Amino acid sequence: MELQITTPALLFSTISLLLLAFSNRFLGIAGVIRNLHEKYQHQPGDEILSQIKNLRLRLRLIRDMQVLAVLSLLLSVLCMFLLFANEHLLAKYIFALSLLLQVSALGISVWEISISTQALNIQLKDIEGKSEQK
Repeated sequence: MELQITTPALLFSTISLLLLAFSNRFLGIAGVIRNLHEKYQHQPGDEILSQIKNLRLRLRLIRDMQVLAVLSLLLSVLCMFLLFANEHLLAKYIFALSLLLQVSALGISVWEISISTQALNIQLKDIEGKSEQK
């Protein structure tokens, strides 16, 4: 397979959109954490602590997703530079590594979404349980 300069350039828009999505997730979770922190200051409880533990894991996963996406972008740029320098074999390996990092970021994203969904389902069950008691 011949690697063209445009091939790694295609990842730029993809990675940029992923970083935007990851940043939006981070900002959303940061807001929830700030609200829970405020709530915990007034009404400490185990429920809030377990939510914060869940959010801490999600924050770490989002950080890891962002780091992997940025590294993927950097390797794509390096790949383009290597193609300019006629180092085609090394460029292929760097591009493959860039793709692996992007796949890893997407895999962690699926994991984080799963955790988020589980947390929301717990809250929905709590609401449903209270409505059935009435």
